[in-house]
Amino acid sequence: MPAFRFIHAADLHLDTPFSGMTGLPDRLRSHLRESTFAALGDLVDLAVSEAADFLVVSGDIYDASDSSLRAQLRLKEAWDKLERHGIPVYIIHGNHDPLSSSRMRLSSPSNVTVFGGSRPESVTARRRSDGQPVAVVSGISYPTASVTENTSLLFRRDPDSALFHIALLHANVDGQEGHDAYSPCSLKDLRDSGYDYWALGHIHKRQVLSMSPWVVYPGNLQGRSLKETGPKGCYIVDVPEDGKAVLHFRELDHVRWTELEVPIGDLPTEEAWKERVEELLEDSRDPAGGKTGIIRFTFTGRGPLHHMLQSGRECADLLLELQRRESMRMEDDPSTALQGVVWPVGFKVKTGVDFDRSQLVQEDSFLGELLRLADEAEKKPELRDSLVDSALAPLQEHRYLRGLMKSLGSEERLDLLQRAQELASSLLTEEGPKGGNA
Repeated sequence: MPAFRFIHAADLHLDTPFSGMTGLPDRLRSHLRESTFAALGDLVDLAVSEAADFLVVSGDIYDASDSSLRAQLRLKEAWDKLERHGIPVYIIHGNHDPLSSSRMRLSSPSNVTVFGGSRPESVTARRRSDGQPVAVVSGISYPTASVTENTSLLFRRDPDSALFHIALLHANVDGQEGHDAYSPCSLKDLRDSGYDYWALGHIHKRQVLSMSPWVVYPGNLQGRSLKETGPKGCYIVDVPEDGKAVLHFRELDHVRWTELEVPIGDLPTEEAWKERVEELLEDSRDPAGGKTGIIRFTFTGRGPLHHMLQSGRECADLLLELQRRESMRMEDDPSTALQGVVWPVGFKVKTGVDFDRSQLVQEDSFLGELLRLADEAEKKPELRDSLVDSALAPLQEHRYLRGLMKSLGSEERLDLLQRAQELASSLLTEEGPKGGNA
């Protein structure tokens, strides 16, 4: 089999509105809105500079089914550039941009193949240098926004072809939490299919679920919230003559979202706390100056600053001051594209009162029993769910709150349990001597 190279990307979410972001300077908001398009431009430039034989995109190219004309024009501009360089593009649509979308239909250049939604379709991909066939690329798009059947079972490898087989699928493998169970399938389903490479989309976290065969989520090109932290981009996939592919991740994001944990145990004063936050913010700046940062600080641990942080006033004041400084940084150099700017979007407080928990959990007291129950609930999801459901039962009468309760995932339930534990511990330890029985 001839050696070849392709690029695997997914979840471009072009023209994401970032509507949940409030309080941003206009220039930063505009930069954020442009970031998905900038990442697309870098994806195209990467395909050209790395001499990729073709590009596969595994769904959710647009952020919404009624995607803007601007998004469609920018996408067509990107595909046109790849056409000029002779690079084919193979595409499926996902739950955000199904084939049934009401968007205006712009014609695609001849190098773009969009797979249909009734069954998996296949095409032969060729090496650009000499036109030799190198791979069978198969894919299936979402005909509508909700696909609940296991479409992976519809894929069939051509038994008469010795070419490398690539499958494009927008799916939730093994029910990954926090994501809709669209096109649900198991890793076993994919491994048993006979395909060499499953080019997945839908989950925005970069993951390699299997190496034999390759089952890969590249994540999205550009993070869109604090739920999508860390580097974002695509995979360059080199397939040598023996068919044993090698993957290389390439960063393409222009705005980097970051959650920074700040333990307070060794911070004795407010001044030390302020200096630690400022130091971490400076350390978060892209040393190459190429990315804009959006950061949230989460304060954790136990220490003398717990009550100060719980009040929220000092946090709010410091946040406003840090944002004022970043605004001035942008104003001082309006010619830059906001490289090196780090915008602090908020503070999250998950601290606890300063006491010896290991001692209290051993005590024959109400607080000791509470802490032991909390520890057990953290290890046993069924107990945790029972405690949370029982505590939230009075809210069932409110329709809106009832809907929120149904959407709680295991991490959110664990967070509620931990916050309740800390609040109870704080109240009970303040009633008597520190570390004593309540």
